[in-house]
Amino acid sequence: MEFRVAEVVALAGGTLVAGDETVVLNGVETLEEACPGDLSFFGVAKYRAQFDATRAGAVLVTPDVDSGPEGVALIQVENPSYALAALVKKAEELARAFTPGIRPGSHVSEHAQVDPGAAVHPGAVVEDGAVIGSGSEVCAGAVIGRGVQVGEDCVIYQNASVREGCILGDRVILQPGAVIGSDGFGYEFSDDRHQKVPQLGIVVLENDVEIGANACVDRARIGRTVVGEGSKIDNLVQIGHNVQIGKHCILVALSGVAGSSKLQDHVTIAAQAGINGHIEIASGVQLGGRSSAFQSITEPGAYMGTPAKPLKEEIRIWRELGRLQETRQEVKALRKELDELKES
Repeated sequence: MEFRVAEVVALAGGTLVAGDETVVLNGVETLEEACPGDLSFFGVAKYRAQFDATRAGAVLVTPDVDSGPEGVALIQVENPSYALAALVKKAEELARAFTPGIRPGSHVSEHAQVDPGAAVHPGAVVEDGAVIGSGSEVCAGAVIGRGVQVGEDCVIYQNASVREGCILGDRVILQPGAVIGSDGFGYEFSDDRHQKVPQLGIVVLENDVEIGANACVDRARIGRTVVGEGSKIDNLVQIGHNVQIGKHCILVALSGVAGSSKLQDHVTIAAQAGINGHIEIASGVQLGGRSSAFQSITEPGAYMGTPAKPLKEEIRIWRELGRLQETRQEVKALRKELDELKES
């Protein structure tokens, strides 16, 4: 990125309260690591010492901050962290080398439909009946299976796979190695062995969904596995067959949702947490890291533990467990006193 301070002010919708608007910025760094050509941000009071010592060229700050280190441009915005993310996204868009066209070395079926405004890179495969929308990009090594529909302005990064029949909305991002539409884990035990149950459904990723690197979303046994609009799935997450994920959910690394469960809107599943199969999680639930939901959760709020409980209840249990050793010692002393009374 390369922006003048004045451009940053305009893009961020902020107010310059200190410093030179003509200074050129060409990098983003933390307060501690920043140099005079870098942009940084200060939004949490505990980082005040780093802010006071920063050498950044400009810093995004909250509206209550109007002074700082000498020579540092200060740009007031409502949310410095969000403003920085928006600026970086804009820089990425400007820097993105996107040229439409089917490149030599790609393998595109003559029965596929690739919009003239889309790009397919060398080593990518687009199979029969697939449709790629305008502005979408299929990177090297990615595979778009038979009959797949990819909307507009999607990015399918290196070695991601979308199997037959699956549907991607607009602005979907698949990070490297993501697998969409792998077979659901379905077997019936018969004749002393596990017999595979055909997985006949598809996966639907709605608009603005992002799937992290090496995450897997299994196709439905019958019907659809759905990830709702705006939901974000982190690296190494597993979504089972026939799962229904609502809008604007967050699933963090190494979490998993077993088959046929339903997450309503605005659910957050933290790292390494697990959702049992055939249950429902209410809108607004936040499930803490390494927690396990064995039964449906019907009320919004924060939950923690195995099995998952309301956070306040789980914290109370932790506190009681912390006092357990002390309680054991007290009981032991009381027993000793009781035994001595019996002997006397």
